[in-house]
Amino acid sequence: MSVLRSIEQKIEGLFEGLFGRAFRTNVQPVELARKLVKEMEDHRTVSVSRVYVPNEYTVYLSPVDREQFADYESSLGTELQEYLAEHARREGYALLTPPTVRMETDDDLAMGEFGIATRMVQGERPKIDGPAPIPQVEPGATMVYRPTSPLPADGFPADVALAQEIVTLTTGDRQREITSRRVVIGRSKDCDIQITDPNASRRHAELRQEGLAYWLIDLDSTNGTTVNGRRTARAKLDTGDVITIGSTDLLFERRLLE
Repeated sequence: MSVLRSIEQKIEGLFEGLFGRAFRTNVQPVELARKLVKEMEDHRTVSVSRVYVPNEYTVYLSPVDREQFADYESSLGTELQEYLAEHARREGYALLTPPTVRMETDDDLAMGEFGIATRMVQGERPKIDGPAPIPQVEPGATMVYRPTSPLPADGFPADVALAQEIVTLTTGDRQREITSRRVVIGRSKDCDIQITDPNASRRHAELRQEGLAYWLIDLDSTNGTTVNGRRTARAKLDTGDVITIGSTDLLFERRLLE
């Protein structure tokens, strides 16, 4: 039996043995383990001689799911960290420090939904031989996983697949996928999203991810920013909202990958 499968069975045993029927939540610990590994794979960074992967992982849970895990969160976190470390070892990935997993509550999530944010951070005393480690990098966007089928009315879902969410801004026929926590929009070439609009300021507005929510922040622009026709300095965004900068409209969307 492989080490990874052995750890999976330990995680399954922790969940089934200690939680029992009272903890039949749609967020399964083994599913968390596998999605954490997916995020590790998706956020690899290649240096001259090594492939680095994130060493800090934050799992966002709905209040219902977090409450059900609360009594055994420490044990579960330890097993998830061991799972990530073993995967990195098997694949030959470099970690700046042993992986850490922490859990947070996000009120915007429904039961069965969860998000994962990753970071690659330098430890105080990195124990990595060879070339100097790469510097700390900005965290990637939090990936949100939702059940692809609705939850039953009794709140005890069947075993369902999970889908990954992506976030986009669309202006005209150009669509831009959002993959970082802060995206500056404006006329300057230094902006993450440049718009050629004389009524836009050089650094006009910022799309900012906070937890699992997205916000539009006006950066003290000359002509202001509107969301769905209403001028605002800060607005929480929902899918389908239209951001107007100068005379340019940008459609904000969150959707699940097929």
